[in-house]
Amino acid sequence: MSEEAPVKAVQVKLVLLGEAAVGKSSLVLRFCSGDFDENTSPTIGAAFLTQKCRLENRVVKFEIWDTAGQERFHSLAPMYYRNAQAAVVVYDITKASSLEKAKAWVKELQRQANANIVIALVGNKSDLVSASTSPASPAEGEDGEESEEAAEASASGEEDARQVSTAEAEQYAKESGLLFFEASAKTGKNVNEVFTEIAQTIPFDSAPKPAAGAQQNARRDGANAQEGGRVNLGEGQQAKKGGCC
Repeated sequence: MSEEAPVKAVQVKLVLLGEAAVGKSSLVLRFCSGDFDENTSPTIGAAFLTQKCRLENRVVKFEIWDTAGQERFHSLAPMYYRNAQAAVVVYDITKASSLEKAKAWVKELQRQANANIVIALVGNKSDLVSASTSPASPAEGEDGEESEEAAEASASGEEDARQVSTAEAEQYAKESGLLFFEASAKTGKNVNEVFTEIAQTIPFDSAPKPAAGAQQNARRDGANAQEGGRVNLGEGQQAKKGGCC
């Protein structure tokens, strides 16, 4: 009986977009290496990482461009989302304005990126909101009085943490044809699920090949990233090698 040939990885170019400090770099670090750093430095320009996602019928190798969120780097974004097959647009569930910025990124992608790009809207920092303050959990009991859980959250000040309701963001994602997740880079909740769902959703038969230009730029700057590693373009620094998802 002949041995089955190894499954060749399908390369997918993916870009992360979102306002500064929403946790884009932390999300991708968690996905690629399983780590979380409370003191992550702001991304300058963009960083390049790779990681594989193994599905039942294929292996997807994500080539991830983690872009800077500062407004002064906005003009560079098209260089990274050009020919991307997927995008993760991140907002902070404790900062309402970050969702508005995420919506602007989605609009730009839908206008300028590939027509069949898969976009996931991800609300990060779910660890900062207790289950009792989630919109899915009622703050009041059946008699109309504040529940015990909500009272405890109120005493600790947690009721003010969430500024973007799950229902609001999920409804927007549904209307815009986006995948939707609330996740936590700190705890790892739903992080792998985001990338797995993207890998399962991409229409590989019609998806364009990743652009070679950006990849060549990464190599020119010393960016031959090991799997699970991180390269900050222009800084020549690479994170330690991580494991697979």
